[in-house]
Amino acid sequence: MAYRPYQQIARRKSRLIHVGKVPVGGDSPITVQTMTNTPTEDAKATIEQIRRCEVAGVDIVRVSVPTEEATAALAEIVREVNVPIVADIHFHYRRAIEAAEAGAACLRINPGNIGSKERVKEVVKAARDHGCSIRIGVNAGSLEKHLLEKYGEPNPDALVESALWHADHLLQEGFDNFKISVKASDVFLAVAAYQQLAEACDHPLHIGITEAGGRRAGTVKSAIGLGSLLWAGIGDTVRVSLSAEPEEEVSVGWELLKSLHIRHRGVKVISCPSCARQGFDVIRTVEKLEERLAHIDQPISLSIIGCVVNGPGEALMTDIGLTGGGAGTHMVYGMGKTSHTVRTEEMVEHIVGLVEARAEAMKAAKAAETAAAEKQAAE
Repeated sequence: MAYRPYQQIARRKSRLIHVGKVPVGGDSPITVQTMTNTPTEDAKATIEQIRRCEVAGVDIVRVSVPTEEATAALAEIVREVNVPIVADIHFHYRRAIEAAEAGAACLRINPGNIGSKERVKEVVKAARDHGCSIRIGVNAGSLEKHLLEKYGEPNPDALVESALWHADHLLQEGFDNFKISVKASDVFLAVAAYQQLAEACDHPLHIGITEAGGRRAGTVKSAIGLGSLLWAGIGDTVRVSLSAEPEEEVSVGWELLKSLHIRHRGVKVISCPSCARQGFDVIRTVEKLEERLAHIDQPISLSIIGCVVNGPGEALMTDIGLTGGGAGTHMVYGMGKTSHTVRTEEMVEHIVGLVEARAEAMKAAKAAETAAAEKQAAE
């Protein structure tokens, strides 16, 4: 049998809920989320940002609605995009009710910030009446006073106790269409809290390392924390929190899932760091190809290797491969076989063309398979 260590990942069993049309938990695919950073009152800018995230492959988008004007704009936003919208609520329980009425698919709340149990009850009623799910969002930076007094500082026990306390509030109202997050900016704290919560309940878990930092540092922290959890089978939906544009968060989220062989979307580039043996400028070539192939949504593997030391072996294991050669001529591989050569000056355009052609062929094959299945079902 082929060596596939990713088959060892045993996913935690969780309940199934829905965020609009997107299933979360159960046996459904682990979803990728992000959050807009435009003023929600500016519906046009927010819609444009969400559409860029859709191109990047986002499954669910969260939008902050701190004002009445924001919830007024939410109805237009929900109407104009193709992914379910989570309304992010803090303190103002009326915003949650307005967001549910405006068409939000999910309400992200910290029940402790909403106020009295009566207010929580009103929010739950609005969610139930309008078909919304809820995310209980616990954060190390905003734990309840009584828990800080009990534990002295944010720790895994405090985060989990807060989460289960809030979950019990919803369950007492007969509402179980919710998921939970217990985020912290410290990787060890967040991972330990999620591990403990995963053992304590079967609710779907939204995982994230909050306030992870800028593009580079935040990506590294998220890869360590979220990668550890996903490898352990923990997590039903994921958000990478970066001080970067939302579509970058989506791309990093997908790279995490692809690296663990959990979900596959777009071009997976395998490339060498380059050295003096390289037959072409590997770094610039990979940069150009990643930019030019960002629109591809079919799962395709592409190897870009600068020389013949490891190149042929890597190229033979990917859908399309390129290995650097001498005198400006390089070898192209396709589906595990040596194919043909290409000159340096034609290389990028040529590889883009090959990937796009393969993507179209895969789409056509899927369409034919679907049509055949529908025909068989109708007979």
